[in-house]
Amino acid sequence: MVPPAAERKSDAAPVSVRPLGEADLDRADEICRVAFGTFLGAPDPFGTFGSVDYVRTRWAADPQAAFVATAEGEVVGSNFATNWGSLGFFGPLTVRPDLWDQGIGRRLMEPVMDCFDAWGNRHLGLFTFSHSPKHLELYRRYGFWPRFLTAIMKKHVADGAAVPGRVLYGDLPAAERSDVLSLCGALTGAVYEGLSLEREIVAAHAQGLGDTILLQGAGSELDGLAVCHCGPGSEAGEDVCFVKFGAVRPGPEAADRFERLLDACERLAAERGLGQLDAGMNLGRPDAYRRMIDRGFRTWLQGVTMHRPNEAGYSHPDAYVIDDWR
Repeated sequence: MVPPAAERKSDAAPVSVRPLGEADLDRADEICRVAFGTFLGAPDPFGTFGSVDYVRTRWAADPQAAFVATAEGEVVGSNFATNWGSLGFFGPLTVRPDLWDQGIGRRLMEPVMDCFDAWGNRHLGLFTFSHSPKHLELYRRYGFWPRFLTAIMKKHVADGAAVPGRVLYGDLPAAERSDVLSLCGALTGAVYEGLSLEREIVAAHAQGLGDTILLQGAGSELDGLAVCHCGPGSEAGEDVCFVKFGAVRPGPEAADRFERLLDACERLAAERGLGQLDAGMNLGRPDAYRRMIDRGFRTWLQGVTMHRPNEAGYSHPDAYVIDDWR
């Protein structure tokens, strides 16, 4: 549990913030697990997340957007910025529990806000605990406003049938990948202007975290895509396929395309021998949420997304997007 304020270190050492280096990964990972486990009251905070890895995967995706706070030469916290084109978000932001409430979280916000300024993202966001006034107030100071609950959902994987038109990014010849990334950008840009998942597609392939499902449509268009992490060492964990991001092309048949994308995600999980499919759904997309419930998805974790500016972004009823900004 979190120590009472009176028992915390009163003479805190000066804190500095710098880029996270490879030598910091083990300690940053440990603090990330312990901080979440302590907040959630886990009996073994060190075991929080199990074989899920948030720290190494996000550092490897973009080392220049990962930061640590240090005190007396020791790592005491970390934060990560993510660039999805017109959208930027951050996290996990974690601080060693015995140093909570000493301003270290605010210090770790400074470099990620600088990243967003440099990238020129026009919509910023984060995922946090909806029941924590402390978290909501911290991020409100930076212009973020709570808008929607986000349900992190799971279902048991059934043996799905083959999905027509499904291609995996990892199976493509290297010479074709650049053109395919452009098609992916056209699809996500139709969902929200400037939205790009190239970072996640490339990172999943380069790090061996999983694969990206591509649904071919008429002509040269894509009907959908889903960046999936699979198994331990990724953001999925043991026996899990995690849809980090999924989207279908907007329009009158978007709901049908979404059903096909869900089929393709479950098929990938079955092919990889994984028993659970995880996916995040923002409740600002009620029809997509209902369709996932109808398929047997159930919520196991719920948080709130905070937005800057206080606008919906791509979380509106006509959007069929799977994501969470953890």
